[in-house]
Amino acid sequence: MHSFAAPSHLLSSSTSRQLPPSSSSSSRAFSRFTTIKCHLPSQNPKPQKPASLLHSISKPLVLASASAATLLIRVTPISTILSGAGGDNFGGSGGFSGGGGGSSGGDGSSGNFWEKLFSPSPAIADDNNQTQEWDSHGLPANIVVQLNKLSGFKKYKLSEILFFDRRRWTTVGTEDSFFEMVSLRPGGIYTKAQLQKELETLATCGMFEKVDMEGKTNPDGTLGLTISFTESTWQSADRFRCINVGLMAQSQPIEMDPDMTDKEKLEYYKSQEKDYKRRIERARPCLLPMQVHREVLQVLREQGKVSARLLQKIRDTVQKWYHAEGYACAQVVNFGNLNTKEVVCEVVEGDITQLVIQFQDKLGNVVEGNTQLPVVRRELPRQLRQGNVFNIESGKQALRNINSLALFSNIEVNPRPDEKNEGGIIVEIKLKELDQKSAEVSTEWSIVPGRGGRPTLASFQPGGTVSFEHRNLNGLNRSILGLLTNSNFFNPQDDLAFKLEYVHPYLDGVYNPHNRTLRANCFNSRKLSPVFTGGPGVDEVPPIWVDRAGVKANITENFSRQSKFTYGLVMEEITTHDESSHISPNGQRVLPSGGISADGPPTTLSGTGVDRMAFLQANITRDNTKFVNGAIVGERNVFQVDQGLGIGSKFPFFNRHQLTLTRFLQLKQVEEGAGKPPPPVLVLHGHYGGCVGDLPSYDAFTLGGPYSVRGYNMGELGASRNILELGAEIRIPVRNTHVYAFAEHGNDLGSSKDVKGNPTEVYRRMGQGSSYGVGVKLGLVRAEYAVDLNTGTGAVFFRFGERY
Repeated sequence: MHSFAAPSHLLSSSTSRQLPPSSSSSSRAFSRFTTIKCHLPSQNPKPQKPASLLHSISKPLVLASASAATLLIRVTPISTILSGAGGDNFGGSGGFSGGGGGSSGGDGSSGNFWEKLFSPSPAIADDNNQTQEWDSHGLPANIVVQLNKLSGFKKYKLSEILFFDRRRWTTVGTEDSFFEMVSLRPGGIYTKAQLQKELETLATCGMFEKVDMEGKTNPDGTLGLTISFTESTWQSADRFRCINVGLMAQSQPIEMDPDMTDKEKLEYYKSQEKDYKRRIERARPCLLPMQVHREVLQVLREQGKVSARLLQKIRDTVQKWYHAEGYACAQVVNFGNLNTKEVVCEVVEGDITQLVIQFQDKLGNVVEGNTQLPVVRRELPRQLRQGNVFNIESGKQALRNINSLALFSNIEVNPRPDEKNEGGIIVEIKLKELDQKSAEVSTEWSIVPGRGGRPTLASFQPGGTVSFEHRNLNGLNRSILGLLTNSNFFNPQDDLAFKLEYVHPYLDGVYNPHNRTLRANCFNSRKLSPVFTGGPGVDEVPPIWVDRAGVKANITENFSRQSKFTYGLVMEEITTHDESSHISPNGQRVLPSGGISADGPPTTLSGTGVDRMAFLQANITRDNTKFVNGAIVGERNVFQVDQGLGIGSKFPFFNRHQLTLTRFLQLKQVEEGAGKPPPPVLVLHGHYGGCVGDLPSYDAFTLGGPYSVRGYNMGELGASRNILELGAEIRIPVRNTHVYAFAEHGNDLGSSKDVKGNPTEVYRRMGQGSSYGVGVKLGLVRAEYAVDLNTGTGAVFFRFGERY
């Protein structure tokens, strides 16, 4: 049997140990908008040339598509081949660094056995050697052959590789951590020299007191390889320390002259011990919490002697915490102070040394961007700035923040190793800007019933929308937006709506941490008034259209990601029209004779059909909702106040206020992740509205409709000065959608009579009502069956969007 054993006269009482990359792998899913995958090194890493920390990062990209309003994050992990030098390679107390054998192990020159293990050497066969020709061993089958008995001119194919633990007297499985160390692979083709080099590498790595290699011949001409070993051990430890050695200068070890005297060797070992102690003192504490510290200490006390397997178990425990917390660049690189009462775990956590922002054209070439860099930098979380440890969560947050600017078609966050700072990370942010100017035209056809209720060729009306946008003016995310909508191009004057808006973010300056945005717009809109709607059993009420034209300016201030405050001034002219587009100062009624009477409730405050007014408007929103596997959970609160200034027709002075509270209660805890089912959710909703002072009919609160009390038409329950709406809905996930049941109630609190002309009584409405029903979500459409409790009848409705 061909074997190697480490020389026994070079035993070390203390060595430092560097471990290979972890064999674990993990992937995490966050929200339905983001997916982050971090593939850690495989269980059997390919031997590579030792290099600096984070030797290779296989294009770790974080992508976002602003145009699609969808965020996809892909972080392809950081594949690291770590090597130590200088202080890393020497133990603490004891001052001796020995050869590969004995109870201490370690290489006498550097103590870095993992570097030797993964160094390129003739023992490493090409990955594609399975396709090469190989030679039969030419020996009788089922005999054990020593390595030195093999021919140096043949290429042997290995059918299997076994590890035999002499101390446990058993064959270890492929899940054993020692399999990480072997570069040979079953099915590989190797020469005798390559096998001898592999054995020499294993024997001098410090992991084994003794290691042997022998082959067993197979009838098909291949060899089965068995590696038998005795694992190295160190004395027991009862203390554990974790230090961050990232960004620390690596001093090169001084080779020990073999002709040194014993005194010179002792001085050499003592100097190495002092160097390592100074290294520990200069290192920073790691982020590892005390809970993990206690877990490692418990393992150390239970296991007794420190072994190579135990060190690998500690490494996996430490790295598992880092990767679970999103520190994808963190790696355990070394263990020191072995053969003392304290084990020192050296971690490179991935400190950010530089943040680089690049703009790219559509072909990926680096160009000078239009967007000013402070606009991007203010969106980055503090955890992604220089001096912090890189975390996937902070990268994800940066993507969401930058994507919310709506300035870029593609966003990449790429952490890469800093070649000038050992263990450092440079975070690159690559951006592709959207075109500054855009325009869009959409058309639609509507069918208007003709005589007898049947459509005719002339009743087909073409309509559409024209929009344009000039974004990112001066590179400061300022923009001008225009929108023109008409439902009948044949008679555009009948229904022409427009909106022209200017958006000015960073009102206090781009360097000011406060994010206030100014919006100023002029508008013209037309909507059908739900105030003039008939109740049950009432003949059709002639419609009243409300046209609003004016200007509006407001400022929005974000207190946090969940809270914002908007305040501003509105000046508008309100005109009410009948279905013939004539100004209508009063609502209309159908007489028993079939004629129409225009003596209904007044439509405006002035009584002329035209009102002008100015008022202040404020709105505060707190939205703590989030998505759990596609289902909304959390809470949303909205409070809005409109304050009349006494400026305009009849000097309107009023205070109109609304409060909306909605709770999305998660009824069952579920595992979050891509493809996981959403939880059932109970929705509780309450809405109160009130007005003190002047109240024109077009601003009265209406009850009934898909966003008030379902099962009724818009305004079918009444128009009032005060309202209270209550609702509950339970959502049950079914396959890729959900079904739900709901119950709702609306009440005018007896205030309908306080609206001028009392339109609720004139059009025979109840002033209150309840409903219940069931529904199913079909994409963007809600299909519902709702029962109106006022009449006891039910109907099927199809609605777009969400009720809550």
